[in-house]
Amino acid sequence: MDKAFKVAAVQMVSGTEPQHNLARAAQLVAEAAAQGAQLVVLPEYFCLMGRQDGDKVAIREAYGSGPLQAALAAMARDNGVWLVGGTIPLACPDDGRVYNTLLLYAPDGSVHSRYDKIHLFGFTGQGERYCESDSILAGTQPLRASTPLADIAFGICYDLRFPELFRRMTPFDLLVLPAAFTATTGAAHWEVLLRARAIENQCYVLASAQGGEHENGRHTHGQSLLIDPWGNIVAQIGKGEGVVVGDIDPNTLHSVRSRLPALDHRVFS
Repeated sequence: MDKAFKVAAVQMVSGTEPQHNLARAAQLVAEAAAQGAQLVVLPEYFCLMGRQDGDKVAIREAYGSGPLQAALAAMARDNGVWLVGGTIPLACPDDGRVYNTLLLYAPDGSVHSRYDKIHLFGFTGQGERYCESDSILAGTQPLRASTPLADIAFGICYDLRFPELFRRMTPFDLLVLPAAFTATTGAAHWEVLLRARAIENQCYVLASAQGGEHENGRHTHGQSLLIDPWGNIVAQIGKGEGVVVGDIDPNTLHSVRSRLPALDHRVFS
């Protein structure tokens, strides 16, 4: 990375109708691009927060074709941005489940990279139960992508709790993480974990979240944000829909790494 560029995290409160969610995502991506963002990130499950696990399976697509992927390609192409398409459900070898997939689109609308979520969320307590493995098949391959903007590592939501995933990909300039953290776990752990990943990997972190009360009754934490390599919050949003825009500055990155070369001081890798 040799020059600064703007990034944006889109925050949504997605509902149960994919077409409505796609239209809203397109509006917010255009808003981010109008503010100068060259890389825009949509949240996990941006296209559907279903009433039951099977809803995502019902709209799964084969990789490379389908209305969800066509809509994402159009958003990237129409706005001339690098677009991280949150997550969409793609077909997997198990007909009863899907991959929870992040696709990185280039400004011409082509797919540059793919990442299937590796760590699957499970939580029981306070009247809530989540078990992503009921409807999702875990991926196996981490993703670190080189782009003309920067070297970017990727994770999705629950991956945030597993620092070894990101450690194996260092060094990178930016960590991108779409998420749909619950209100319960988000209030306790979201910010502190994101700041820890930025500090320990000496990188920028851009996290795009679901943020509010959803049509299906689920409550998500929100707080989409950009964090610098020193752990400072550059920009953030609370609840509700909106866009967070900020700069990725190579001078800040190089300053942190040169003054405190912790990545070079690692004993175990």
